[in-house]
Parts: sequence; structure tokens; C-alpha cells
Amino acid sequence: MEYTLCIIKPDAISKGFTGKIIDECLKAGFTIHGIRKVGLTRDQARSFYKVHEHKPFFEPLIAFMTSGPSVALVLKKENAIEDFRALMGETDARKAQKGTLRQKYGEDNRKNAVHGSDSPENAKKEIAFFFANIDLI
Repeated sequence: MEYTLCIIKPDAISKGFTGKIIDECLKAGFTIHGIRKVGLTRDQARSFYKVHEHKPFFEPLIAFMTSGPSVALVLKKENAIEDFRALMGETDARKAQKGTLRQKYGEDNRKNAVHGSDSPENAKKEIAFFFANIDLI
């Protein structure tokens, strides 16, 4: 089994898509191993997205991710990272494949409804960021 982090972003939360996104994850065979609603502070968002610190979209990303609550989930499944990335679709919702979460629930490159881990190493770090005491068994 493999784990990945899913963040349902503020844009999807504000539009009422949380339940639909969770339902699609379950229908795709994922098990929810952890879930929590979070309101990121600027410092938390800056820490989580530190890898993008020197990119031009960093400050707008921080403003967006702190604009409202998010829902963080630990998803479990064989090939969870690859499968969730396929379920999410392209980063830019306008270019995302038909039927993907971003195509259905996102708007653009930033307001794209969901985040997912891109590697096993990042999944471990990202899960620990939101779920410090979770057992991944």
C-alpha cells in the first residue's frame, strides 16, 4: 500500500465541492486514512510551499491558500501517488483532461481544486506536515 496527501483547496471548498471530490476519491478505490479541515496561516503556507519560494507565483499562491479553509486527506491505495495524480489531471484546470478533478472542479492554474503529492518522499513530508501523529500502517 502507498499513501499520498490530497488537499482540497479553498476554491473547491467555497464552491461546495468537498463531498463530490471525496466521493470521487472513494469511487477511484482510495481509502481515507486521515482527514482534517485546516486554515493555513501565512507562515504555514510559506513553509509548505517553500520549494516554490523564488518563483513568481509564490506570493499569489500563499494568498490563495490562506484565503479560506482547506481539507487535507491522507489517501491510501496501491500506487496511490500515480493514481491520484491521474485522477487530479493537469495543474492548469483549463488544460486538464476530461473527467479529472481539476477539469470538473477547478478554474485555472492556481484555482485548480486539489493538490496531490508528486513523489513518495514528498508524500511522507506533506503528510507529516498536516498529520504529525498519524500512523501509516
